Amino acid sequence: MKFSLQRILLPALTGVLMILVWYAIRLGLADDLRFLLPSPGQVLMALRENAAPLARATLNTGEGALLGFLASIVIGAVLALLLAWSPLVRVSLYPYLMMLQMMPVIVVAPILVLWVGPGLKSVVIVTFLICFFPIVVNATQGLVSADRTLAELFRMYGATRLQETRLLRIPAALPYFFTGLRIAAVLAPIGALVGDYTAGSSAGDGGGLGFQAIIYSSQARYPALFATAAITCVLGFVFVAVVLILSWLALHRWHDSYQRRDL
Repeated sequence: MKFSLQRILLPALTGVLMILVWYAIRLGLADDLRFLLPSPGQVLMALRENAAPLARATLNTGEGALLGFLASIVIGAVLALLLAWSPLVRVSLYPYLMMLQMMPVIVVAPILVLWVGPGLKSVVIVTFLICFFPIVVNATQGLVSADRTLAELFRMYGATRLQETRLLRIPAALPYFFTGLRIAAVLAPIGALVGDYTAGSSAGDGGGLGFQAIIYSSQARYPALFATAAITCVLGFVFVAVVLILSWLALHRWHDSYQRRDL
């Protein structure tokens, strides 16, 4: 119980401290600059006043983030298995995967708009491109990092390549895989927001948080702009929380990271 209370109280106290620092920084600004940093109360008021458009935008961004995230998981896991199975494929494809990750979204987005049109499809692809790389890299690293002694033992007992992969390499890769998922879960709402901003569409109330950010920024509605950023953070927390729950379900019975009791 002590450890559980620490896990709840310490983040709560840190959050209170951050809000106090926020107020202190705002009070330290000159009167004519204070509008650039709304207070937490003003942000909450903006959330209430713009609840309907922000809720609609959150659903649209959440849909794009979820679809892109799921696509990156499926395609990333399959590609990681392929890269782990064949060193030749790994050497051949890895530079191009890095090139894909380094390609700037601001350049890709107009191309996507030309190919698939503005809106949800482009947002999903942008999110996929941002989330894809950490999943592939971490999953591949886990698959090729299985204990060599155990791998030789599998071969000595005549296990097939498929059995070795299913019974040894995939379980060994799970911690790496979930690490990649946590990184991608943080990036998914950001990717969807960037997709909304660069390739989204407001047709049929399809605009997401990125589109709302453009509106609030152009109208100098800074509390609403901060509220949009806060909702994006909450969306990221939801994604990460789901991944952490799945990680706990998969690993808590056997992996060392869940066996320690010092936190």
